[in-house]
Formats: sequence, C-alpha cells, structure tokens
Amino acid sequence: MYKKSAETLKTPKTSAIWLNFLGSMNLAITLLLALSVASIIGTVLQQNQPYTDYVIKFGPFWFEVFQQLGLYDVYSASWFLLILFFLVVSTSTCVYRNAPGMLREMREYRQSIQLETLQKMPNSVSWQLNRSLDEVQQVAQQILPHNGFSARTTVTDSFRLVAGMKGAGSRLGYVFTHVAIVLICIGGLIDGNAILKAREMLGQIVPETENIPANQVPMISRLGLDNLSFRGSVSVPEGSQSNVLFINYKEGYLVQGLPFSIEVKDFRIEHYASGQPKSFESDLLLHDSRLAEPLEQTISVNHPLIYDGYSIYQASFSDGGSSIELQVWPLSGGGNQQQKLNVTVGNDVQVNLAGQPWVLETSDFRLFNINPSQDPAKKFQNVGPSVQFKMRDKTGAAKEFMNYMLPIERAGAYYYLSGVRSSPAEEFRYLYIPMDEAGGLGRFNTFLRLLNDQDVLQKVVAKQGILDQPLPTKDSAQFNQAMLKLVALFMQEGIDGVMSQVDKNVPVEKREGVAQLYVRVLQQILGAVYVEVLADEGVDISLGIDEKKAAFFDDASAAIGAITRYGSPVYFQLVNFKHKQASGLQIAKAPGKLLVYPGCAMLILGVFLMFYAPQQRLWLRLQETEQEVSVVFAGHAERNGLDFADQFRQIQAQFERVLTT
Repeated sequence: MYKKSAETLKTPKTSAIWLNFLGSMNLAITLLLALSVASIIGTVLQQNQPYTDYVIKFGPFWFEVFQQLGLYDVYSASWFLLILFFLVVSTSTCVYRNAPGMLREMREYRQSIQLETLQKMPNSVSWQLNRSLDEVQQVAQQILPHNGFSARTTVTDSFRLVAGMKGAGSRLGYVFTHVAIVLICIGGLIDGNAILKAREMLGQIVPETENIPANQVPMISRLGLDNLSFRGSVSVPEGSQSNVLFINYKEGYLVQGLPFSIEVKDFRIEHYASGQPKSFESDLLLHDSRLAEPLEQTISVNHPLIYDGYSIYQASFSDGGSSIELQVWPLSGGGNQQQKLNVTVGNDVQVNLAGQPWVLETSDFRLFNINPSQDPAKKFQNVGPSVQFKMRDKTGAAKEFMNYMLPIERAGAYYYLSGVRSSPAEEFRYLYIPMDEAGGLGRFNTFLRLLNDQDVLQKVVAKQGILDQPLPTKDSAQFNQAMLKLVALFMQEGIDGVMSQVDKNVPVEKREGVAQLYVRVLQQILGAVYVEVLADEGVDISLGIDEKKAAFFDDASAAIGAITRYGSPVYFQLVNFKHKQASGLQIAKAPGKLLVYPGCAMLILGVFLMFYAPQQRLWLRLQETEQEVSVVFAGHAERNGLDFADQFRQIQAQFERVLTT
C-alpha cells in the first residue's frame, strides 16, 4: 500500500496560515471596499450633529438603528477603527513578505534566463550575423543605454548575454503604495479617537449628558492635555475667553482642556440685502504663559489660526448673552397686570404667573430671521428679531416657544407670531395674535380681559334679543347661566372643548343643530363683548363696524380659541434688546496628519511609478557558430504591452541598421 511521506502529511504551522491570510490580496480588497462604503456613508450623512437633529430627520426607529451602527460618527466608530487596524496589519504583512523580494528584483537583470524562454516571448527576433562576438556586444552596449536601458553582460564558455533593464522604480512604486496605506491608516487610527474608545471601554471616561456649566462637569467626563487628538467646539461671547471646548460623544459630551485660553475680542458679520449671512470673522487673542504677549489674529471661514499643533476654525456664530426686554401679556385669568421682564439669554428666571411658579429658560436670540418672501419679486425676506425660550412648570414639563418681535404680514393683515412645540422633534405651531390699528396688542388684550370679566359677560347676556330663537329653557336665569358657562367653556378649552361637550351630552340626531346653535351664541356674545371694547376705545359704531375691524374680530376670536393649546398663561412680547454675539469656534488637534500627509505624497509617487514608469527588460543572447554569430533579441514589459512592442521594433530597427548593413 502506498504511504505518504512525512513531508506530505506535514500540516502548515498556524503562524504560517495566519501570515498567508493577513497578507492575502482578498482580505486587503475586502477591507478597502468596506472602507469605501463607510466613507460614502460618512460623506452623504452629515456627521457629529446633535442627536435631536437626527431624530427629526429619520424618526425614532431609524434613529436608534443608525445610532447602534455608529453612523453619526462613522470615522470614530469602533467598527471603522477595527477595519483600519486590520488594514494596517494586512498591508504591513504584505510589505513584510513581498518588499524584500521586490527590492532584490530591482537589482536583478535576470542574466540566467534560458534560450527557450527568450524565443517564446511575444517580442523576440533572431539574426545570423557575419560579425564578431565582440563587435555585436559592443553595439548592444551602445544601443541599450541610448534607449534608456542600463545593461549588464554575462560571459560564458558557449554564449554571451547582454541584459538591459529600465523602470526598476516600478517595483519601488509597489512598496511606496503599500507603505503609504499603512501610514494613512495609522494616522486615521490616531485621529479617529481609537485611544478614546479604549479608555471608554476601560471605564476611565464617561460622557456627561446633563447641560451644566463646564466647571461643574465631573472629572470622569473631562479630558486632559495628554489627549492625542480631538475635534470639538466652543461658543465664546465677545469680550470673553475660554480654555476648554466640548466634544460631542455618543449621547453626551466630553470637556477637553486646552493649554491656552482663547479670547474673542470682536465678532463681525456681514449680510446680504435679504438678511442672509454673507461672511463672518473673529478677532482672537490667544493667551499662553509660554508667550511673551498674547497672540492676536483674525480668523474667518477657511482661514484658521494654527498654533502649536492646534487648528482654530471659525465655524459658526450664536447669541452671546443678549439682554432682552419682554412685555408680559396675560392670556388667562382675566388679569390686567402688565409687567416688563428683563432677562439675559442663557440665564433662567423664576417667575410667578397666574398664581403658579414657572421657570423661563431663554436659549437664543436671533437678530435676523430669513423666511420665504410673499413678494414674487423676492425669494427671501428678513422678518426681524426673535427670541427662543422654554416655559417649565412646577412639574418640570416644558414647552419651547419662539416669539417674533415685529408683526408679520399674512393675507394683508399683521400678526404677532409665537411658535410653540413640545419637543425639538416637532415643528413649531404658531399662534397668530392680530395687531390693532395702533400697532400693538392693546385691543386684543382688552378683548381677552373683558371675556374673562364676569360682570361684563352678565351685562352682555342679559340684553334682550341676543338670539333669534330662545334656548330650550323657560327660565331666563337658567338661560343666562347657560350662556355664561358656554363662554367659560370656550375660554378654557376652545371651540374643540365646546364640540366635545356637545358630543358628550347631546343625542346624535340633535348634535348638528345644537352645535350650530352654540356657535351662533358664542359669535353673538363675543361680538357683543367686542362692541364694548370698541366703545371703550371711543370708536363710533353707530354706522356699524368697518371691514378691517370685523377682520380683527375674526382673527382675535380664532387666537383666543387657540390659547388653550398654547401652553403658557402669558404671551411674552419682545420689545427691546441689546445684542451680544458669540463666535462659534471649532478646535482640532490632529497629529495623525503628520503621517497622513507624507502617506498621501508617497501614495501619489507610488502610483506614478507603477503606472507611468513600468519595468521593461531587453536581452541579447550572442552565440558564436562556425562562421557567424547567432543573435536572439527579446524583450518583456509588465505594463503597456502595445507601447512596448512599438518601442521594441524601433530598437530592433536600430540593431538591424547597424549590424546588417
């Protein structure tokens, strides 16, 4: 029976298997494809945005899916860094295995090539020359260098071989390309927060999730000066300085310390005629104990300040703590207490409204608001300043508001707008409060106050002829009381509350008629109260109400009906402000670029050597016969075979012109 030898039965070592796998072309191509897909995702999907923006864009379900995949910070995701790591290992293994052989091949002229191999090459020709060996050899040693080939001659007892080579750097191109990939990937690992990921896995850092001042952030959420690389942002008001920045990390943030402090001396912004930002720049003072005096420089978009390995970019702008004055208009309770409130953007204010404690949290002030224009001749229009804030009740629940300072035109009428939403994932829903003829809210406030005044309402409903037909009751007192309750229900729950009461208490077959009756009653009572408002203003209504005042009544009634959904017992009217801006700076430290930039240069050089300086070889085998010299001329190129064939024929013609004439 046939028995396998010990060498046949011998299995490869585990280390050899792993070496072959890590250095295989299949693994490298797979990793490169994975990186390409990840880079496409990182380019298409805007990175490192607040999570609320992603929730609004994708919805809760896909937000969770993309978050688990790490798509909001692709280049720092664990799986992306793992791909980079294995690509470094794979490419380094390939260089380790193949670079020595390639470097040797650069110096080898293949002088041991066989006659049969030369004759089988596509570019091969033979001559029988009536010349001496020395003469043919001398011609070959002149023509090959003339065409850019370095030549080496081998002399044996039976033949001579002149070997020429050009483009030896092509092999060096392979080495440069692979080493460049290693350098770029290592730079990516350094700047991709690989060390930060490792520290998080070891429990050394935990991102902070609460919105608290930087000096109150615990040490476990702070990064020291030894952090190799980072990219974060900080908003610095004019005249202030900061020595920390904030890094968005997963669902929270980390505070990164700086070895210097940055002061924003002045911030400037230019606008187009429409009010849209045109350009903005900051005058910075960099304070460092290592400097004899502060470093002063102006930065703008795409023109950063580079200092000690830190790049400071002009990224954005925001409010820097503007002082604003608010007029407080009560919306419930029938009060007429108007007061003014002075607040600073970014500070929280405790207020007592309608007998309940509230917290006013101002978050932003905008000097310009660019909206689509109703004028066909203009694409955008500036609707003026606005203030954004939250109203938080005693239970901690909050709604967010955005109030515009200037009235907004809509269908020929002007309104004071207040947007409200329950969470950042929602769009603002707007309350339109009509502007009176004096340009303010006095008439609306008086109308609202009288609707909450029981004495005024009782006087109105007591008037005869308020209905064309009596309500289904014979008791006049009950009739008046029913109308008062109807108005109170409308004031508390709006028209939806009235309709809900009808659905709850009225049989189905009578609901439509009762609902129409209730609406008529409300309209007549509200109209009667509105007449009282105009009378208080001294308006002569003996000839009726003009169209403009009638439109105001309709708008005011609609706004009052929507107050129940507004979520605040008062309306804050922005009446004055002192604007203070803040410069949004992005600061990056990326030591990996010291590897990436040389790596990119090496990659370009390597690709050039591989594709534009291919290795080419020529051989002339000279063998002396009885009266002649047998010459075999052959050539081979790794790339651009057609071009090399033309070049081979040109060199062949040179030999024939010299040796056969």
